[in-house]
Amino acid sequence: MFRNWRIGSVNGALLAAYFIPVWTLVAFNIIVAPVHGLYERPSVAVALFLSDHLQMAGMDTVRAAWLLALGRLTVVAFFAIYLVLLCIPRTRRNGGSDEALSIALAIGSLISFASMVMASKVGEMAALRLHATELLLLLGAAIVVVIEKPAPAPKAVQKPVEIAASLGLEQAELLHNR
Repeated sequence: MFRNWRIGSVNGALLAAYFIPVWTLVAFNIIVAPVHGLYERPSVAVALFLSDHLQMAGMDTVRAAWLLALGRLTVVAFFAIYLVLLCIPRTRRNGGSDEALSIALAIGSLISFASMVMASKVGEMAALRLHATELLLLLGAAIVVVIEKPAPAPKAVQKPVEIAASLGLEQAELLHNR
């Protein structure tokens, strides 16, 4: 069963096992109570940056929180699609699931990088460590996906068919001549 699993497939599955539950909980906390969910540890740097540096007021902060939740849920959705595609052996062998993983890694890296920059601007060290760790996980997986190519499909060996030579001077057999 594990003969056709690549390192990138296992790495992507482990990342999905982390990001799907964690980012789903963070996003749903933001959806249920936008301001309270935004001021929890995974998003506090974004909240402080929005309120301190951009001077966003009530509804603008709520809209930004929902946008962050939507971005996180988009990453979760692409990781879930990746896991579903990973369960199909034919798709896993030829690397067909790598596109969903690449999209999840790109959007997740963008969110983590922006959150890390915001955490450094507001001086929130715990959030900075969290977002830097997530960013390194995502970038490491992206490097593995880029470097590791799917195994080439085995080429079918076809024996040269000597149909033309065997027919020689004979007439070719057509479908209506049978």
